[in-house]
Amino acid sequence: MYRFLLKPKWLAFHLLCIVVVAGMIWAAFWQLRRLHEHDAFKSEVNRRTEQPIVAFTDVIGTGTPSDIEWRTVRAIGTYVPDKNFEVVNLGQNGQSGHDAVNGLLLADGSVLVVNRGFVAGDTPLPAAPTGQVTVVGRVRRTQTASTGQQADDGSQHLSQIRRVDLGALTSQFVPSTTTKVQPVFLDALESTPAEPAVIVPVAFPDLNGGPPHLSYTIQWFIFSICVVVGWVFAVRKSIATRNGTAKKKRPKVAPIADEFR
Repeated sequence: MYRFLLKPKWLAFHLLCIVVVAGMIWAAFWQLRRLHEHDAFKSEVNRRTEQPIVAFTDVIGTGTPSDIEWRTVRAIGTYVPDKNFEVVNLGQNGQSGHDAVNGLLLADGSVLVVNRGFVAGDTPLPAAPTGQVTVVGRVRRTQTASTGQQADDGSQHLSQIRRVDLGALTSQFVPSTTTKVQPVFLDALESTPAEPAVIVPVAFPDLNGGPPHLSYTIQWFIFSICVVVGWVFAVRKSIATRNGTAKKKRPKVAPIADEFR
């Protein structure tokens, strides 16, 4: 009765179903791993942001940029004059605008790039505070262009930039080989002296956003079950057809006109 399942076309059908189901199960577990990774990342970011504010010099040598990202630190220095950058084509809280980025010259002679904040609309970016400045901000890693995005050319003079790409900005602050640009930048939260009211801190990223990995996981499992159920129905139908027990469709009969109406 089941010998037909070993025919070449049925073997190919079995193999196709197995490959499709295996691929869907792999995709489901991949989405599940992404969910766990996102939850772990969210917990780690929250843990770091809740730690006490420390001096930037106390954390910069304690690990790689990814090890200290999201820590809240305090940096003291003076903004490098005539080095003003505008991050264009941004949005925050439903408004379009741009960010003001400058370099803070620290006591050791190195430059710490600071994203001073977001300015809505076409309002001109305010000039950076002069004199000694104390900045409290979140440590961030360099931003780089994703696949298909255009990167800033650091070999040219930059004023408008697409993102805080430290690789592109380093050459803007390095007049000699003795100048060092720190491998991380700050999203400023507070400044002393204070920034003008028109400039607001860069919004904290929405950690609850992103793809719904759990929903995708469930969907992939459901799809794989549907394939298995479809395989079962196909086999049962073929068996019923060979045994002559398949339900035959009733022929459509034209209604007979009532001649005694």
